[in-house]
Amino acid sequence: MYEEIFRLDGKLALLPGGAGGIGSALARGLAEFGADVVVAGRSAERSEAVAASLASTGRRAMGMVVDVTDPASVERLVGRVMDEFGRIDILVNCAGTNVEAPAESFPLADWRRVMELNVTGTFLTCQAVGRIMISQKSGSIINLSSVRGQLAIRRGYAAYTPSKAAVNNLTRQLATEWAQHNVRVNAIAPTFIETPLVANMLANPEFRRSLTDRIPLGRVGVPGDIVGATIFFASPASSFVTGHILLVDGGVTATQ
Repeated sequence: MYEEIFRLDGKLALLPGGAGGIGSALARGLAEFGADVVVAGRSAERSEAVAASLASTGRRAMGMVVDVTDPASVERLVGRVMDEFGRIDILVNCAGTNVEAPAESFPLADWRRVMELNVTGTFLTCQAVGRIMISQKSGSIINLSSVRGQLAIRRGYAAYTPSKAAVNNLTRQLATEWAQHNVRVNAIAPTFIETPLVANMLANPEFRRSLTDRIPLGRVGVPGDIVGATIFFASPASSFVTGHILLVDGGVTATQ
């Protein structure tokens, strides 16, 4: 019995932002545990490349295009997924961005860009897919948040930290509203994760050391560290868990 509770056979997982460093690792993990996967993003080429890389798992995988900040684009994506697969069982919201600048001079355009992608984009995909899951009477939504959703930082994260705090509370709100429909909504809040996007920063030994000195487990996270948490939330193993923000941070928040 317990060997099967993490299996995702017969499920369809949709990953907006799934072509990034974390998203592509999650797409593979979900496929290896039995789910069919749709990877979506602004670049058709990147999304299709990640989908093609999952061929060895034996699962069906497709790459699609979406701008999560555009309601019409999100609706087109959901419609196409339903046409191809007939259901959506798992939504993993991977799309996000950050701009660093001092709060006193933070450009309003950059503030809006961070909020649009991190908060509005998450809401729009949750809303569109939530309707499908409500009609199915089942589903699991997993939002990618950050430890910065509950911890401030000295340098210029004036938009990023409140955007992730909003994702956390959106997660709790949707979990509360949709529990009656057997739709679970949870979030994963990682610390710094080593991806190509931050490779140049981590190549600086002083910067890397400053990170690892603050993390009790003594290392920076890697995309694979997020896979287990995602499989847990996506699978029957977490059937009685909703509205939870899971910190995957090497213990950094335990020291705060």
